[in-house]
Amino acid sequence: MELKKWKLLTLLLPLVAYLLLFLIKNFSKQPSLRVCSLLPHDHYWIASKRIVTPQGIISGAVEVNGGLIKSLIKEEYWQGRVRTEQVIDYGEAVVMPGLVDVHAHLDDPGRTEWEGFPSGTRAAAAGGVTTLVDMPLNSFPSTVSEETLKLKIEAAEGNIFVDVGFWGGLVPENAFNTSALKGLLNAGVLGLKSFMCPSGINDFPMTNTTHIKEGLSVLAEYKRPLLVHAEIEQEPKEVKDEVDDARSYSTYLKTRPASWEQAAIRELLTVTKDTRAGGNSEGAHLHIVHLSDSGDSLDLIKEAKRSGDSLTVETCPHYLAFSSEEIPDGDTRFKCSPPIRSAANKEKLWEALMDGYIDMLSSDHSPSAPELKLFDRGDFLRAWGGISSLQFVLPVTWSFGRKHGITLEQLALWWSAKPSKLAGQDLKGAITIGNHADFVVWQPEVEFQLTDDHPIYLKHPSISAYMGSKLSGKVLGTFVRGNLVFAEGNHAPAACGSPILAR
Repeated sequence: MELKKWKLLTLLLPLVAYLLLFLIKNFSKQPSLRVCSLLPHDHYWIASKRIVTPQGIISGAVEVNGGLIKSLIKEEYWQGRVRTEQVIDYGEAVVMPGLVDVHAHLDDPGRTEWEGFPSGTRAAAAGGVTTLVDMPLNSFPSTVSEETLKLKIEAAEGNIFVDVGFWGGLVPENAFNTSALKGLLNAGVLGLKSFMCPSGINDFPMTNTTHIKEGLSVLAEYKRPLLVHAEIEQEPKEVKDEVDDARSYSTYLKTRPASWEQAAIRELLTVTKDTRAGGNSEGAHLHIVHLSDSGDSLDLIKEAKRSGDSLTVETCPHYLAFSSEEIPDGDTRFKCSPPIRSAANKEKLWEALMDGYIDMLSSDHSPSAPELKLFDRGDFLRAWGGISSLQFVLPVTWSFGRKHGITLEQLALWWSAKPSKLAGQDLKGAITIGNHADFVVWQPEVEFQLTDDHPIYLKHPSISAYMGSKLSGKVLGTFVRGNLVFAEGNHAPAACGSPILAR
């Protein structure tokens, strides 16, 4: 009898172990069982002398309950109020809507040696980014179908410290397959993304305007945007190995001239006219990502907007912070596409942003494994392109923008309100009653140096072009749906960000 008991126990032990692992894996992902916030309560007030709202900057307090903004009170009413709830008084620190970054590559699943959801969203939280939208390429497989979107969502669940949405890919294999595109959109992508030049990723091939027109016609039904990398290969200036130094940034710049952007935008505008009122694709919207050229490209965009095309444009902090003349030989941290151009071009980008022709900002955070940057050779022609930036976009924009007289309200417009609208997130992007309690609390006047001693949460800090920079704007705290997910160098114990799916 005893022998039979031992045999039965031996058979049951693996089953019990399996059940325990299953319970740990699945129930640990339930928010109710995780510590999602550095605060012990979900009903509280945030007070500040500088709260950035759609109506301007006020001194007062914001009430948060259950992850939502319940009330907003100006100082004269706040001071006399009897309070029993928890109050966090940030004094002179700025309370602003959390940043919404609509252009980031987190490389998950499949290339987590480049970044990944855990490190990428930790960095986002440390930088005041409360929502980001992950691009469909640089992960593996690329997100071009309902099935590959499911893989992306599975990788994100339980591993994201901020809210994360997803763009799907428009590629030749699905562009003419209406049911496949609708399947991807019905599964929850916030819109589609395509390239008009080689992407560098084998399973994300380039599209032409015929593909784009097909994509817009489907997107019109869903009222979601198409994001386009607008470069078309032209005949580049010939680069001769015996004459042109691959370590020189000017050599790389010659291979990707502004005419590539201009040609792509000129082509795009032949189809965006269909997005006008009464057009064949009315309801669709086209968004040009990471504009670098402030010459003819910008003139074409201005004309299209005046004509009523449903069109928005973003640029990125690296195009506003750096210029081609100052990039050191061999420093491939600065390689990206389209490339960083001249100082004069940079100033015109600032003008277009200030004047509203450029609608918003994004990071285009695009890291890689350090060895792909070829630091030992400094070869701009063969190194992987992409700027690693996600944690730094707020202080970078503020530090370089102050010279142009930017305001806190403009920051909130470029980094929160307009990106939220593009992504279809009506409950984000502004401090207003009923919205998600997504905030960044920061001190614009505090300066710091980005050195190895500075806490950086990106997987590979050394590849960032911003390392070594002196910046202004220290993030004190980041709130996502009422959860304090980052404060003074500490993250919440659990990653409780929500995957965002369009419905």
